[in-house]
Amino acid sequence: MTGTTHPRVRMTGEQRRRQLLDIGRELFAQRGFEATSVEELAAHAAVSKPVVYEHFGGKEGLYGAVVDREMQALLGRFTSALSTPGHPRGMLESAALVLLDYIEEETDGFRVLTRDAPGTGGGTSFSSLIGEVARKVEHILGREFGGRGYDPRLAQLYSQALVGMVSLVGEWWLDNRTLGKHEVAAHLVNLSYNGLAHLEPRPGLGAAPREE
Repeated sequence: MTGTTHPRVRMTGEQRRRQLLDIGRELFAQRGFEATSVEELAAHAAVSKPVVYEHFGGKEGLYGAVVDREMQALLGRFTSALSTPGHPRGMLESAALVLLDYIEEETDGFRVLTRDAPGTGGGTSFSSLIGEVARKVEHILGREFGGRGYDPRLAQLYSQALVGMVSLVGEWWLDNRTLGKHEVAAHLVNLSYNGLAHLEPRPGLGAAPREE
């Protein structure tokens, strides 16, 4: 995030839209929605304010488009990771790493999702995203519960608990990189898969499932 303006260049409408989305993501991540002005967005894109209004109708429209793009990108990662059948522990590892990879690779995007949203107390877009991921996990847990003799109706509760834990740890890791992402993911899986009563002292990813 350099904070420098971009040189004026001739772009197609689609190129200009992508440029404004990228600049909007950078500034909203750095300053938040309320502290970012249309004037600032236009200056960084080296365009006039009417260009921003032409493409997005204003700051709110640009913010909404940025959030939607990030939500779809992250949800696509989760969907891909959870769509391949496998052992539950491996799926937990994949889900944890999906979020941590995204935070590492797309830090500005994650900050936008978890920062203040217009007219709310903040975090609304991220809560919606996490709710969608939890619904996908619920279907997976429902199948597992049914095959193991557990009540499938409890899958909703467990999916909320698991996804909520991963998302909160992800928010913490955003600004607390004292542990590497693989170490963080291993500890998340250790707790969620083994439980407090059977924690592994030195957990790692790809470990053989503990015999029941």
